[in-house]
Parts: sequence; C-alpha cells; structure tokens
Amino acid sequence: MGDALLGALALMLVFEGLLPLINPRGWRSVFERVLQMNDGQIRFIGLFSVGLGLLLLLIWR
Repeated sequence: MGDALLGALALMLVFEGLLPLINPRGWRSVFERVLQMNDGQIRFIGLFSVGLGLLLLLIWR
C-alpha cells in the first residue's frame, strides 16, 4: 500500500511538472486566469478534480 501511494505521488509530480517544463508561458497564462476566478469557481474545479480522481480509482480497482 505504501509503495503504491509513493508511486502515485511521484507520478502526480511528474505530470504536474510537464506543463511548466514544456510551455512556461502557457502555464503562467493559466495561473493568471485562475487569479481572475472567484472562490466558487475555484472550489468547483477542486470538487470536480477530486470527484474525477475518486471515480478513476473506483474504476481502476
């Protein structure tokens, strides 16, 4: 279980680092747009991300 969690964390960090590595200007643009969103919109994105992640875990298991 611990190895799988560590592997998942490592894979997440790899994916998180790809966009700023490949396209730093686009990455900055995304964050500028996020700064213009209100709290409700950001919370919805977070909720959607958590829900999608849980759904993918259920399908995978």
